[in-house]
Amino acid sequence: MQSKNFRWYGVITLFVIVAISYVDRINIAVLITDPAFLNHVGIAPSDRVSQGFLATAFMLGYGVSAFVLTPFCSTLFGVRRSLIYGLVLWGVVTWASPMFHSYGMLLASRILLGVSEGPLFSLASSYIKAHFQSHENGKPNAIVNMGTGLGLAIGYPLVGYLLTQFAWDSSFHVLGVLNIALGIPLVLAFVRMPPAHADGVRPSSFGDAMARVGNIVRGALQTRHLFLITLLTSAALAYLWGSSNWLPTYLREARGFSMREMGWLASAPQYATVLAVFAGGLLIDKLGRERVPFIFMGASVGVALSVLMAINAHNPYVAASCLVAANFFWGLQSPAIPSTVQHCARPEHTASAFGVTNGAGSLVAGFMPALMGGVITAVSHGTGAAGAAVSPAASAAGFFAGFALLIGTQLVVFGCGLLLWLRERSRSAVAVSGSQLS
Repeated sequence: MQSKNFRWYGVITLFVIVAISYVDRINIAVLITDPAFLNHVGIAPSDRVSQGFLATAFMLGYGVSAFVLTPFCSTLFGVRRSLIYGLVLWGVVTWASPMFHSYGMLLASRILLGVSEGPLFSLASSYIKAHFQSHENGKPNAIVNMGTGLGLAIGYPLVGYLLTQFAWDSSFHVLGVLNIALGIPLVLAFVRMPPAHADGVRPSSFGDAMARVGNIVRGALQTRHLFLITLLTSAALAYLWGSSNWLPTYLREARGFSMREMGWLASAPQYATVLAVFAGGLLIDKLGRERVPFIFMGASVGVALSVLMAINAHNPYVAASCLVAANFFWGLQSPAIPSTVQHCARPEHTASAFGVTNGAGSLVAGFMPALMGGVITAVSHGTGAAGAAVSPAASAAGFFAGFALLIGTQLVVFGCGLLLWLRERSRSAVAVSGSQLS
């Protein structure tokens, strides 16, 4: 019989897998600063919309997959095998991406990469729900979500280093091998589900499989506050994907940092995220379930004020420091999302419920990089003289306007957090009243 501590090895494994998946995701964010890569896929350096849509394409595939494939993965394969199949697929897709010589084919590869990574967080949430009680899930959720920040923190300088030392396609090859060589052995060694949640109990027929999937989806759609949590997730992910996709270019073009400086400055906010995610997990377990919405409200105010200060700062290092603070506050709210889903969903529906919130949220948030690209382009060209090349000052103004959209995402997070608190408080009051009457 496995010791109770063995469950933490699975949590650490999921942390590592999330980290390497995020290196894959932001690879393009660094490569769009390289003229050779842009020339290879036929994108003009000034075409911010097309550059941003490369990230949007990934998120579209990711969102649909998280929403649609998660119930099938949970029902037909289970957590362990689903992770292995996903790692193989996204490793192969990443490694093969340089073979695509057109923008359309690269978009298709990004969509496929998103499809292969889509169920990851839902499967992780299902693993945590199976191994940890509601009152102790803050720390495991925090550890898994720390992979988000660590992946971004490692990814920016790693891809920047590969870009300066080798050809741009080396990053795809290195990351593709890393996914398979590191991820699969860890899953085989450490990811185990309890007997009651045994992986891969195969259905007796196709009709049986569809019936199971239908029951899981119906159960997921009955999760308390599902729409509100999904809206909150959409806004939180919109900040993450908008900021992480445009941060390297912002630092290079709007703030004038060199490629080397850009690498470590882009990673600094992500280390702040890692620290804050862990702190957020501890905070969840200390506060208690009824006060978790306060984390959303307080952290969203911190993010919004930090981004506002970054936009208005004249010193580039002060602006970069403000973005570090913004990511710290965002990290505080990150583990509260899966913790809230796990609290509001039944155990057997957790993976699918998180698939709904994370999938729908990713679909909405996926448009943020392209939307920011459109604003950056419009303001940059609108600020300069008609027909003239975009000046550095006009380009900077465009980036400031694009980053201002991130403040709006936090207004939504604050409002959703407030409504969650009010609804949970009302539900608790009704429960207490009912118990007294009985």
